Amino acid sequence: MTSPIRTERQDNVLVIISDNPPVNALGQAVRAGLASGIEEAVGDDSVKAVVIRCDGRTFFAGADITEFGKPPQGPSLPEALDKLEASDKPVVAAIHGMALGGGCEVALACHYRIAVPSAKMGLPEVKLGLIPGAAGTQRLPRLVGAQAALPLVAIGDPISAKKAQGIGLLDGIVEEGKLAEEAISFAQSKIGQPVARSSEGQANQDGVKNPAIFDDFRAKHARKMRGFDAPNAAIEAVKAAGELSYADGVKKERELFTTLMTGTQSAAMRHYFFAERAANKIDDVPADTPLIDIAKVGIIGAGTMGGGIAMNFLSAGIPVTILEMKQDALDRGTAVMRKNYENAAKRGRMTSEQVEAAMGLLTPTLEYDDLADCDLVIEAVYESMDVKKQVFAKLDEVVKDGAILATNTSYLNVDEIALATKRPGYVLGLHFFSPANIMKLLEIVRGEKTRGDVLATSMKLSKKIGKVAAVSGVCPGFIGNRMLSKRQEQANQLIMEGANYWDVDDVLLEFGFPMGPFQMGDLAGIDIGWHRDPSKVTTVREALCAVGRFGQKAGKGFYDYDEARQRTPSDEVRQIISEFAAKEGSEQREISKDEIRERLLYPMVNEGAKILDEGMAQRASDIDVVWINGYGWPLHTGGPMFWASTVGLDEVVAGLERHGLEVSGYLLQKAQAGERFG
Repeated sequence: MTSPIRTERQDNVLVIISDNPPVNALGQAVRAGLASGIEEAVGDDSVKAVVIRCDGRTFFAGADITEFGKPPQGPSLPEALDKLEASDKPVVAAIHGMALGGGCEVALACHYRIAVPSAKMGLPEVKLGLIPGAAGTQRLPRLVGAQAALPLVAIGDPISAKKAQGIGLLDGIVEEGKLAEEAISFAQSKIGQPVARSSEGQANQDGVKNPAIFDDFRAKHARKMRGFDAPNAAIEAVKAAGELSYADGVKKERELFTTLMTGTQSAAMRHYFFAERAANKIDDVPADTPLIDIAKVGIIGAGTMGGGIAMNFLSAGIPVTILEMKQDALDRGTAVMRKNYENAAKRGRMTSEQVEAAMGLLTPTLEYDDLADCDLVIEAVYESMDVKKQVFAKLDEVVKDGAILATNTSYLNVDEIALATKRPGYVLGLHFFSPANIMKLLEIVRGEKTRGDVLATSMKLSKKIGKVAAVSGVCPGFIGNRMLSKRQEQANQLIMEGANYWDVDDVLLEFGFPMGPFQMGDLAGIDIGWHRDPSKVTTVREALCAVGRFGQKAGKGFYDYDEARQRTPSDEVRQIISEFAAKEGSEQREISKDEIRERLLYPMVNEGAKILDEGMAQRASDIDVVWINGYGWPLHTGGPMFWASTVGLDEVVAGLERHGLEVSGYLLQKAQAGERFG
């Protein structure tokens, strides 16, 4: 087998070149080639300097993640990099594309680093529940200081070449297209000088002189880091770089790395990494299926949802025609879209020119005929089957043949909607989550007759508009809302049996959700779907609406809210719940947080098992993708189905039986066989 690493001589410089598509991952053959290339340079007196660069679209973009969990094959990356850094001949990293993770550690082990302006550098291991494991947490602070190193190691977002140069991570930025020749010139300029080893740097002393750096960083990023082990381990490793010798610091990094690698959080986050990629694959639709060109999109409805959906396409440079029935609703909707864009510009997320460019692609209309030449039309109207059927019948008359017709329904039967047209093969569900211009999840609902090219086109389009997509079959609530309904049923039942509603919310907050079911109701508005008759009270929610407790917007819902929207349990709500429980004859008792957690989460897993058994989701990991991206399920647990497997499916079954709840045959079968989901 041909090695992915080759060497070339340029005068007195040895150039070590990696060609390991698609991203020059640092697999065993690449590591061995790097070590061999350095040995060649060190052993040849005519070589005075070394350049390391990569062919293809990027510098080393990270470790070969497929090797995780497999028996290690030498040389390890730390071994190869120690050999590289030990060279007395100057070694220059020539960076284009991304230098991420292990790739950034390669650059750190080199004595000098230059890059093109478009390059990015970073240590994103924390996003997989890990920290750098090849001395990145020790070399980086010694090179740039603890303060500059902390966000790179503990948050994991990459930085631009300009920012990297500003903190001292890069020694120079060179013109695009001239990296190879400039790297050789740079290397030759360093011949005869003492090499600059990152491991010998002194910049890390800023953390010793001002130890408050670390506590301040934790405080600033507390919300983002909540529940995750890796960021705290990263901070500990960076701190060790200032307190320990390099050798002891590396030993500390290795201990922290190993603890994380063998823990459940990293396993969960690595599971999600692969799950998101697997969700793009549709089992019975070939990867080479010809796609439908989507050059223009139509949106029906300019309300909160329709406007948010439209913004996704406008931001991606795709023209949108948005339809409303009345001029005032159309004007109001487009004004909100502009305001949302302008707010994004105020926060520095886009420029005023980008705002105008996006809005310039929008065509508001009151006429269905203006949708005739759209390649995709998405309906985002009132959640009524009759209304949606009328809309699709009209679209079938007006919109050109071959165009995709999509419904944004969150619950209704897509197959029934499709029958309102003569082209059911071109109909599917595109379930966006509110706010649609922000939330990442897109549930793509595959109807019984939805064509393969329609499905494949929608999956591809989801990436273009920045969404994470998962395919669902047609069933009430699809994947996400179907499982959510089971959690809500138990939440409602728990407060009837004596659980405090704030305890129900707090259990989910402690688990890692951003909010609980009653907080979520207050945020969305308790009056959504309310019949508006204060004299008709059959549920707790109706009772709250009858006394004007509509949620956060009214300053009171399940909770009372102050001006900062901080919540406080309400005596009035306690009384309302107590009265309903008495009316139902529900016996009140103390309910533990363990019982609350099991009764909220285990029925969701059970429903997920039924979804799999019915073929409504292709794979268990697709369900995890839906819940992490659409409902705030904590990433560090891997999603409901992965989490259930770590808890033990037998324990989930036992918990369901303990609380007298349904156990699906599929879940029972998996548990009895000692199997996991996926």
